[in-house]
Amino acid sequence: MIEFDRLSKRYGDLLAVRELSLTVRGGEVYALLGANGAGKTTALRCLATLLRPTSGAARIAGFDAAREPLEVRRRLGFLAASMGLYQRLTARELLRYFARLNGMDDDAAAPRVEEMVEAFGLGEFADRLCGKLSTGQRQRVSIARAVVHDPPALVLDEPTLGLDVLSSESIFRFIADARGRGRAVIFSTHQMSEVELLADRVGIIAGGRLVAEGTADDIVARTGEHNLARAFLRIVREAA
Repeated sequence: MIEFDRLSKRYGDLLAVRELSLTVRGGEVYALLGANGAGKTTALRCLATLLRPTSGAARIAGFDAAREPLEVRRRLGFLAASMGLYQRLTARELLRYFARLNGMDDDAAAPRVEEMVEAFGLGEFADRLCGKLSTGQRQRVSIARAVVHDPPALVLDEPTLGLDVLSSESIFRFIADARGRGRAVIFSTHQMSEVELLADRVGIIAGGRLVAEGTADDIVARTGEHNLARAFLRIVREAA
């Protein structure tokens, strides 16, 4: 469903992503880990059609992100680390607007919007202007906006950033439900507890390269460390 095929992205003399190849199947949650500047966000932005790769390809359901961006966007829910919301729309109005942008008619959009309001606990502020929401509230609205059209592939860059424990729990439930409905999910995070809770497989990027891949248990066992956080640090240090 989600595929990186020898993808590279260069900024002048800086090779931010180097020959990245990985696949995320439907019904699988994949955690992409890396230190700041490792290349994971650049790779995800190439997949989301926001950046054009220097070489190689990123695909969703067989559609190439560089050559067929509209087809990719129809099948993708993308949450960026920055939360750009329309400040003068309410949360509910924003969801309706993005449902229509993604081709949903009013009969389909209305119940889907209410489903998102319930799933992400937006009820208390759904009719409040986005410009008046807290950081955690905006993050929940951002995720709901990204998935309101029920896409088969989800790319979530730091999905629990700014959320408290209770708010994060709603995101965890949503990701687990998406897996159960056959969605392909790739997410980045710095929280190893989230990886251990959610991820079927893990990929670690260092210096723009995929330097380790497997289940969390596989990676821990391979390094001889006691937990994923220590295994991650060891792999990144050795790669450097």
